[in-house]
Amino acid sequence: MRSQVIDDGLQYVPYAAAIGLDYCGVGAVARHPLRERIAVAATSYAALTAVAGGMKLTVSERRPDGSDTRSFPSGHAARAFAGAELVRSEYGWQWGVCAYAVAAGVSVLRVAGDHHYVHDVLAGAAVGVLSARLAYWLLPIERQVFGWDVTAAPSYEYATRTAGIALTFVP
Repeated sequence: MRSQVIDDGLQYVPYAAAIGLDYCGVGAVARHPLRERIAVAATSYAALTAVAGGMKLTVSERRPDGSDTRSFPSGHAARAFAGAELVRSEYGWQWGVCAYAVAAGVSVLRVAGDHHYVHDVLAGAAVGVLSARLAYWLLPIERQVFGWDVTAAPSYEYATRTAGIALTFVP
């Protein structure tokens, strides 16, 4: 149970780094302004949630611990690897290697804790990286559609262990 608490929080570290690493005073310089990093993060999160959630319902694979049939693919790995790819895309491989190491650690914890099989976390990693790439591909369209007066309000509900972000775009 202890490892699950760690990986439940750790999965979001790469996403947080992708959005705000340049504000930490470590010399990181992002390729995009904050509002675009938020948009890319939100788009990738929405894409991976739709894809991974749909796959979990379709495949219906039992977890190694037998707790349910939502093992494939690993949502934790998808979120961690999406965030890692966002870090790599924004700050380069110097920071990307660290973010990918965190994502790999999350995946190892998921397998070691009997929450997933290895193929679950590998599929989750692929979904995550592809969702991040999709978000960058959609960024020019989002610039045209929304303009860039954006307000973001992150939220976390401890009781249900759910995180979210509300975005308000004003033309």
